[in-house]
Amino acid sequence: MSKPTPFATDNKHVMLLISALGVSTVAWLASRYLFGSSTKPTPPPTPPMQKQEEENTMNFVQIMKQQNRKVAIFYGSQTGTAEDYAKRLGKECKKRFNVSALVLDIENCDMSLLDQFPEDGVAIFVMATYGEGEPTDSAQAFWDLLDAPKFSQESDSEQPLSNLRYLMFGLGNSSYAYFNWVGKLVDEKLTRLGATLIGERGQGDDDKSLEDDFEAWQEAHWPLLADMIDDGGEDASSESSGPDTSYTVQELTDGCNDKHVYLGELGEKEQVAWDARKPYPAPLAVSQDLMTDSDRHCLHLEVDMAGSGMTYETGDHIAIWPSNNEVEIMRLARILGLHTKLETVISVKAVDDMAVKKAPFPQPTTYHAMLRHYLDICQLPSRQVLQMLVPFCQSPDVAAQLQTLVNDKDEHRKTVLESVRNLAEVLEYVISKAGLENVENMFKVPSEVVIECFGRLQPRYYSISSSSSESPDRVSVTAVTLQYHPEPTPDRTVFGVNTNYLWAVHAALQDTKHQDNVPQYAIEGPHGQYFDHANRVAKLPVHIRRSTFKLPADTTKPVIMVGPGTGVAPFRGFVHERVHQRTQLNKHVGPTILYFGCRRSSEDFLYKNEWPALFDKLSDDNQSRIITAFSRESDKKVYVQDRLKENGEEMWDLIHNKGAYVYICGDAKRMAKDVQQTITGFAKQYGGYEDDQAINYVSQLRQDGRYQEDVWA
Repeated sequence: MSKPTPFATDNKHVMLLISALGVSTVAWLASRYLFGSSTKPTPPPTPPMQKQEEENTMNFVQIMKQQNRKVAIFYGSQTGTAEDYAKRLGKECKKRFNVSALVLDIENCDMSLLDQFPEDGVAIFVMATYGEGEPTDSAQAFWDLLDAPKFSQESDSEQPLSNLRYLMFGLGNSSYAYFNWVGKLVDEKLTRLGATLIGERGQGDDDKSLEDDFEAWQEAHWPLLADMIDDGGEDASSESSGPDTSYTVQELTDGCNDKHVYLGELGEKEQVAWDARKPYPAPLAVSQDLMTDSDRHCLHLEVDMAGSGMTYETGDHIAIWPSNNEVEIMRLARILGLHTKLETVISVKAVDDMAVKKAPFPQPTTYHAMLRHYLDICQLPSRQVLQMLVPFCQSPDVAAQLQTLVNDKDEHRKTVLESVRNLAEVLEYVISKAGLENVENMFKVPSEVVIECFGRLQPRYYSISSSSSESPDRVSVTAVTLQYHPEPTPDRTVFGVNTNYLWAVHAALQDTKHQDNVPQYAIEGPHGQYFDHANRVAKLPVHIRRSTFKLPADTTKPVIMVGPGTGVAPFRGFVHERVHQRTQLNKHVGPTILYFGCRRSSEDFLYKNEWPALFDKLSDDNQSRIITAFSRESDKKVYVQDRLKENGEEMWDLIHNKGAYVYICGDAKRMAKDVQQTITGFAKQYGGYEDDQAINYVSQLRQDGRYQEDVWA
């Protein structure tokens, strides 16, 4: 479980259980426990994909013993940050202690072997929290193992992990209700099972400065780690004087058949299933701009998944895999001297023979495909990344400027983090600061080091805005194109990577002339598989991520939805689902109330023309309706929480007396907190609760699954 939720035997939990276990497993359980079969039951068959995953899991204990490895660093990452921190810890172990640490994606490891972890070794866990206190996709199996411990050696001991010594760093955002929940609970569960935490659990806060939190934690724990490990018999003097990299890169000049070169394909060519490792190129059936009277753009997209074998449920998320824009690719390539050999084919291999991932992306590939499709070149560089590049600078003056950003934490925060500069922009900045104009070949960086500077380009997740019952094969997406001016440098425009990629696809479909002020994208994709200009057909690489953000199984329960801006996306799906339940399935549907907010009714009122007809079909009770808040249409700004207060007594009656479910989607930092305070205020004003009682009341709603959030910071 991701949160301490009491068990309930309602239809929702039963259906979730069935969907999680699969039909064959449920049938086996039924025969074993419900019908009391006298014959020995046949275990449920293992799905082919699960068998493949089991075969690919690593016996890290065996490797540690065979190679005398003292440190294993496990990471559970969703966006790549936890993976980056884990790799940085591995490099520091080598640099400080000459100890080669195993750096492992927790998904690829047989974690049931933790009970055999070497007594003289140390484990480091770098665990990110996703959504409402949930583990990342990659850490789900480990999470389940700790919930129902079953380790490799059968034992009656309640503390099977007594040999395990570990350090823990969690990543989260304090804007969320369950801040750093995964790191916290994994720590508690490991300790309960007998493991020993070394030092203090780190709690990185992305709402403030995740980087500062990580640096402070690791600096405090290096002395503790030093006391626990030795150099493993390695000779510190044998360290290479060259850069410490995880990969080697070889340029291939001949013998390369183009059809065997990856030009941006995602996943291995041999894999036949569509999932997070290999997204489905889904045809784009509908592409529409919902903000025709605004200087902003909000896209309504519908992708067709018919025939893919992928399914979704109302409230799930869709992941769209982006590409980097051509402006940033060429900016970086010129500075690093790669612009003259972008189409050169390269082979990438892991230095460590025991690396689970032999390469960070499909290969052989080209420099161009690497920068366009595989590396997150728009991420903000850490001081450690900048330090790696200093020795390769061709100008002492530029190197000095770069070293200033490395040494001065405040200057790095102002110039890089607050100004939202990617690596190429930072290098341009220091070149200009040194009084130079020509940026080409200013940094002669080995290809291995270039790869070390970036994480893998990750998919972007969107709340699905369609109903799976009404539209099982078509998935809707609602996305505002992101463009903004950072406060320290208001003359610069920062472009969202994926939403502007989607806008480029939309503009090409509409045959819109390219605007000079927006970046260009190579929307054709690898081997032209994503866009056919002749027939004007587009595809997007997508996969589905399951979510716990679900309507109540009991359709008679009232629902109160609060979703300003694009936060309305999942509620469009919810409302369509409720209409389908009532009109097509003849079910009684309880009051359905949507609070929607935007600037102006004429400018950014999303799906404005849809809502009247939808709520007409739900309005028999005279309670189902949309309640709007337009913040720029009056002297006083009005927000969704203000409209909530205006209807406070009615909302409290629905929540407290009618068992309503409350859903919030949108900004976690302000809106979601204001809505929670408003609901807490109802408990005090209309329920007569004291402050602590009101807070506990809302907390209990969360635990019961009646107060759900799908929010972002």
